[in-house]
Amino acid sequence: MSGTALTLGTLPGRLIALPGVYRPQADTRLLAHALAQEDLGPGTEVLEIGTGTGALALDAARRRARVTAVDISWPAVVTARLNALRQRLPVRVVHGDFAAHSPGRRFDLVVSNPPYVPAPDVLLPSRGPERAWDAGPDGRGVIDRICESAPALLRPGGVLLLVHSQMCGAQETVDRLIEAGMAADVTARASVPWGPVLCSRRSWLARVGLAAEAEEREELVVIRAC
Repeated sequence: MSGTALTLGTLPGRLIALPGVYRPQADTRLLAHALAQEDLGPGTEVLEIGTGTGALALDAARRRARVTAVDISWPAVVTARLNALRQRLPVRVVHGDFAAHSPGRRFDLVVSNPPYVPAPDVLLPSRGPERAWDAGPDGRGVIDRICESAPALLRPGGVLLLVHSQMCGAQETVDRLIEAGMAADVTARASVPWGPVLCSRRSWLARVGLAAEAEEREELVVIRAC
């Protein structure tokens, strides 16, 4: 797999975040950098899966794309709508599962920073801030669904941009997308310090073989598929 190592900058614009909504962090900035490399403009149809504060959706709308943003969290939906209003950008923000809001629809670009943190619980959380990051024992509870759905979501020539931790298996994501008939590769990487959630699960992650006990940094990857 290829991939460029990046020094992460900041996202433009001030964003509010209601309690429990995932704030833009290193993974958001890495994905924003990848999004900046794509050719967007009037008429480009964009879907963001798991919008959070709406940072990436707003970035695409700022470039005059037609953007639909989806999130299963009502606080995230309200937050993204408020940020769109404050920045006077036309983003359609809807509540629910992405598959329920896209039957029959196809997009030029699908972008997602999905939940990907490995968690001991097999079931994904149904409430609380953990919905933004917990993704089952292998961290792939949402990633695999996106890989499966991507070909049906994209127009011919469309692009998927997906960010997640190397801990979840970047090669597995690439392989699943290739098996689905797409060309896929890692196009960007960044090494970042472990955050509080990973640190709190250090012993469990080491016990199940997802990380070393002394590990302190996490590699993030952006996967581009078309």
